[in-house]
Amino acid sequence: MVEQQLNEIIQKMTLNEKIGQLIQLATPFFKGASDKGEITGPMTGMGITDEISQNCGSVLGASGAREVMNIQKAHLEKNRFGIPLLMMADIVHGFKTIFPVPLAMGCSWDLDLAEKSAEIAAKEAAVSGVHVTFAPMVDIVRDPRWGRVMESTGEDPYLNSLFARAFVRGFQGTNLTDDQNRVAACVKHFAAYGAPEGGREYNTVNMSERQLRESYLPPYKAALDEGCEMVMTAFNTVDGIPATGNKKLMRDLLRDEWGFDGVMISDWGAVKELIPHGIAEDSSEAAVKALQAGVDIEMMTTCYVDNLKQLVENGTIEETLIDEAVLRILKLKQKLGLFENPYRGADEKREQEYILSEEHRKAAREAAAKSCVLLKNQSVLPLNRHQKIALIGPFAQNGDILGPWSWQGSYEEAVKMDEGIKMKIDPALLTVAKGCDIETGTENEMNMAINAASEADVIILALGESSAMSGEGGSRANICLPDIQLQLIAEVKKLKKPMAAVLFNGRPLDLHGVIDQADAVLEAWYPGTEGGAAIADLLFGDANPSGRLSMTFPYSVGQVPIYYNHFNTGRPKTSEEYVRYVTHYLDIPNEPLLPFGFGLSYTTFSYTDAMLSADTMNSEQPITLSVSITNTGNVAGEEVVQLYIRDVAGEIVRPVKELKAFKKIMLQPNETKEASFTITEEQLRYHHENLQFTSDAGTFIAFVGRNSQDVSALTFKLVN
Repeated sequence: MVEQQLNEIIQKMTLNEKIGQLIQLATPFFKGASDKGEITGPMTGMGITDEISQNCGSVLGASGAREVMNIQKAHLEKNRFGIPLLMMADIVHGFKTIFPVPLAMGCSWDLDLAEKSAEIAAKEAAVSGVHVTFAPMVDIVRDPRWGRVMESTGEDPYLNSLFARAFVRGFQGTNLTDDQNRVAACVKHFAAYGAPEGGREYNTVNMSERQLRESYLPPYKAALDEGCEMVMTAFNTVDGIPATGNKKLMRDLLRDEWGFDGVMISDWGAVKELIPHGIAEDSSEAAVKALQAGVDIEMMTTCYVDNLKQLVENGTIEETLIDEAVLRILKLKQKLGLFENPYRGADEKREQEYILSEEHRKAAREAAAKSCVLLKNQSVLPLNRHQKIALIGPFAQNGDILGPWSWQGSYEEAVKMDEGIKMKIDPALLTVAKGCDIETGTENEMNMAINAASEADVIILALGESSAMSGEGGSRANICLPDIQLQLIAEVKKLKKPMAAVLFNGRPLDLHGVIDQADAVLEAWYPGTEGGAAIADLLFGDANPSGRLSMTFPYSVGQVPIYYNHFNTGRPKTSEEYVRYVTHYLDIPNEPLLPFGFGLSYTTFSYTDAMLSADTMNSEQPITLSVSITNTGNVAGEEVVQLYIRDVAGEIVRPVKELKAFKKIMLQPNETKEASFTITEEQLRYHHENLQFTSDAGTFIAFVGRNSQDVSALTFKLVN
């Protein structure tokens, strides 16, 4: 079906039928749903009639091949033009086979692995009838108090941009029409949702346009350059205007400047939220502002369906605005092949074959192992398989290791910590005691854990946050482990036995009481379905930790927001000696507890012979930085070689360093390899006072090393 045919359908549609295409409703509103269309709770007051639902354009949260086909069949029987429904859902880090949360995937620094995880998620979702996923979330995150940092790949614009592209490739493939194992991707949340004041969910975002363009917009643009089909608006304000009603952001920048002509959808209820935000007096004004801003689909509120017809009839808005939105929606349905096959992908037989297959679980196990970050190790790990082990803590036998947005995931099907360890050793050598729950505990539980630990040769503590303590609505002012878990660590520490902590969490934590007490610390995040197996692979040395932090760990919550690519200030702290009138804290250091890019291995690496091919470069002649890396340990390991650059003096203040490239290198014991990076003029550009994206002639510093702090510096000049 060509665009002309779609326009012909639009011309024949009534205004109510067109408006219906702009509405997204949850599954219970549709006949054929597994709950038989029964509306409960707050949804009863939405006033959705049968006419509205039969004209509706998309469904939120339907899954399972049988349910989706039933809904689609019932809809097509009633829809006058036989326009199929779009089935959308949050497939963020896996459908049924759950992969590590995106923040963990960011710590893998492995783009191929990220793409593979999205491809598998798409395959399982598509065979279950889903057409569109609300992913990837590419917001830059600098404040670990915000619960949704777990849904981003980290704090760096360059790294997030690469992951944005990888996830889009994985979800969409190269041909959505022909490849029914793929789904359309929806990048979110446009824009700057990751910078709420105070780290508090849904809160105000306030930044300059330069900072927006410099730090926050690049990952969205990368996703769209990769062909991402949809954009979701953010809940927050941008320059004082909520994103969902922000014409400058959505029409002027996204559509006109960037040329995006795909579908834009609001987040849940965000159109009606223009009223409490204070830029719309009522739902009619909210509908006007959202449509004029370019929002094609209103999710789960009724401002459009309640008001657009009257707004057209009284001349407040042009019907052509509605026609444009409908055309974009129909074009996506056409691209997905839904007019030819409205049951696209849904297949009950293949569903049984694909969901949680051994192949998918194997990939999830690899992803989990590569996403864990070894934060400390004082000769405790890897473990001796013949030792007596006490596994203690609230996550010792806990299936809550999938993390938020694991919608279809199952705690029962997740590999728990104790199960993973029993795969490696004689089960008789393992003693398990909970010690406490995540936030509460009893004296008896604590005593049982201490008794178990006293009989062991080595202690493994399984600690962390419940999944409800992060994710959407999961902001925390105190980002330490709960007090009861810190008490458990302190009590077990008194036994003076080797002790390793494994952490399950959705944000960088304040690790005081953990990293200073445990002899080894492994950051596992929420590792997904195969989490316990992957962690056991690492604990016993069958896999070597290779993860590197993609988000800074603060020394104290008082430092946040904290990130490596900050400005220097006019009075930087340059020594450890006390000087009052420089930028510093009186009671804590300026430096984070653990820097961006940090991560340990079971081997060690040395960097030597860092050099530049020339001292000067220009736009026509780049230079090359090379460095030799040697595995100086006894086991094979993978190093992430990181390149940062600083512009010493720009028209606008530049960060102290910015990640520009990295390479993952596998080295056998005593093996040396050279890593080389080409530095181009394009990498030295930034947004100037007039917001033009250009470079300045002058002095630059290239930094190469194992993380953002542990680097060697080389100076060069850019000349005209």
